[in-house]
Amino acid sequence: GFLALQGHVVRNWKVRWFVLLQDKLLYYKIEGGKKEPSPKGRILLDGCTITCPCLEYENRPLLIKLKTKTNTDYFLECCSREERDSWALDITGAIHAGHPVQVQELHRMKNSFKLLENISLHDIVERMYDSSTGIKLTRNLDQGSRYKETFTGSALVDWLISNSFAVSRFEAVTLASMLMDENFIRPVGVRSTEATRSSDPSEKFLDDSTALYMFAESSKKNTSSKEEVHFNISELSGKIVKQGFLVKQGHKRKNWKVRKFVLRVDPAFLHYYDPTKEENKPVGGFSLRGCLVSALEDNGVPAGVKGNVQGNLFKIITKNDIHYYIQASSKAERVQWIEAIKPLT
Repeated sequence: GFLALQGHVVRNWKVRWFVLLQDKLLYYKIEGGKKEPSPKGRILLDGCTITCPCLEYENRPLLIKLKTKTNTDYFLECCSREERDSWALDITGAIHAGHPVQVQELHRMKNSFKLLENISLHDIVERMYDSSTGIKLTRNLDQGSRYKETFTGSALVDWLISNSFAVSRFEAVTLASMLMDENFIRPVGVRSTEATRSSDPSEKFLDDSTALYMFAESSKKNTSSKEEVHFNISELSGKIVKQGFLVKQGHKRKNWKVRKFVLRVDPAFLHYYDPTKEENKPVGGFSLRGCLVSALEDNGVPAGVKGNVQGNLFKIITKNDIHYYIQASSKAERVQWIEAIKPLT
């Protein structure tokens, strides 16, 4: 599948097609909407160590870090927490392929964690923002630095328990860690920031009255246009129901680029992001109301499509008669996207 990979020489981000084998991870370049036949590179898994979640980049909370036995670091970014955890489990299984007991333990740990299946992180954050019942924000001083609109680790744990999102402090810490992993909240100050470097995931969020945190969006809310804020909120406030990497044909140059697509409901919008950019802002998107979505035949190149593409194409026509040509990685994925979009049109 597609993952974003940070370059080694130029530290930019590129989307590559990854193939996991028993002893290595191969990655391929996508050119003109088609996977190149030879891999662009490979990561040897023998002696690798894996870090997941990796919190070294504030704007990229869905990272996996691989360190090879020659001390080369690879940073891989996924589209969702579920995708990240699935890749991490499979890669870890390949690393320990010669140690079946460790692999069994990994699967047992994954399958035993059922805490948050029915809890929406977006709903929790929305409740946290509530002016009357949400978490109380205060000014705090840490090592000489003054922070506005912060809350302590123990205050968040208390709030999660009192609002029935968790029944114990351990569950609340786990939930708070996931909010941090998904970049809904972030650590500020020395104590909480240093904790994120811990190798133990259970120690990355601190249930402590001296550890400070704030909403990750707090530092991004400065804008001069009130209309722009209203426009963004109306489009981006919907619940995310599906997201993933797809290949999209451009409107002007008709070239093919990998984009991260995010499907939201209430209101129903489909946005797409450039995964090579640091800022987490859509580069395009449209309302799904009145749209038509359909699969395109794989035999030959359909009208309107440029280049020798791989296949698995589908088309969305907006109510303003704008045509979007999109390529999935498989027929099954194409069906999943079409079935998710159709009810929202």
